[in-house]
Amino acid sequence: MTKSSLVAGGSGFIGSHLCEALLTKGHKVVAVDSLISGRRSNLDSPVFRKHRARFTFLKRDILKPINLKADFVFNFASPASPPHYQVHSIYTLRTGSEGTRNLLELAKRGGGRFLQASTSEVYGDPKVHPQPEDYWGNVNPIGVRSCYDEAKRYGEALCMEYWRKEGVDVRLIRIFNTYGPRLDPDDGRVISNYIKQALRGEPLTVFGDGKQTRSFQYVDDLVAAICKVMFTPGLGGEVFNTGNPVEFTMLQAARLVKKITGSKSPIVHRPLPKDDPTRRKPDISKIRRRLGWSPRVKFAEGLKRTIAWYLLNEIKA
Repeated sequence: MTKSSLVAGGSGFIGSHLCEALLTKGHKVVAVDSLISGRRSNLDSPVFRKHRARFTFLKRDILKPINLKADFVFNFASPASPPHYQVHSIYTLRTGSEGTRNLLELAKRGGGRFLQASTSEVYGDPKVHPQPEDYWGNVNPIGVRSCYDEAKRYGEALCMEYWRKEGVDVRLIRIFNTYGPRLDPDDGRVISNYIKQALRGEPLTVFGDGKQTRSFQYVDDLVAAICKVMFTPGLGGEVFNTGNPVEFTMLQAARLVKKITGSKSPIVHRPLPKDDPTRRKPDISKIRRRLGWSPRVKFAEGLKRTIAWYLLNEIKA
């Protein structure tokens, strides 16, 4: 029997890659997206064209209840980059709260399994390094990033209550910095900024002294982790970090992008944004031990693939 999956945020960067993976697995897939930050063009790859009979796109906002049934419900619906969620701050809060509840109700009605895409941002500017799943975080609840951080923290709490009180089979993943093809060049994230600036011969903007760190995972590795967490039996109520534990400073990342692109662009420093975390690195021992997952794509190789996609799509001067 063909399994059905609903992917909220399905035309986004991660959501579109997930839809492809589900179609390849033989699922019937419905992508739901308001297109506030997703792109319809993300759903026009050879995979979507090959499996179009099993794929449906619905331009729909999850702030309104959705009357569908699915065996698997994936919640990836939210602006995810600081420029987007700070512009759409109230919408981001409502998506993480009201929207998540609507999807949980959908899963409850249909008896579907539910996966919540949470974020490393729930750890805030962490005082524990690396960050394990049992760390409660250090978040500024009234800061400029709180619309996203707190929406995701609330979404986690809501999911767990639906697990405890309503019997919905809920799993949570906390996604660390992810990059790859289809990462919107204009979304303001560090990797898209560096690649776009390097290809256009513009100065690469490094905030602060550039010594703050991130751990970058390639999107294919993330999708493999998502599928492991969703399709492994017996994981209801569990939370897993998904990320690459290899740290890079912002300066190292900028220099690597310059090297791969062959860009002569200078590196310039700008003031550090408010509440920007100084260090970010996942402890992935739980998902490695329980599910046998760990990232495979090294940063330099993933950057080469991402840059090739940007060039193919004429993201250059």
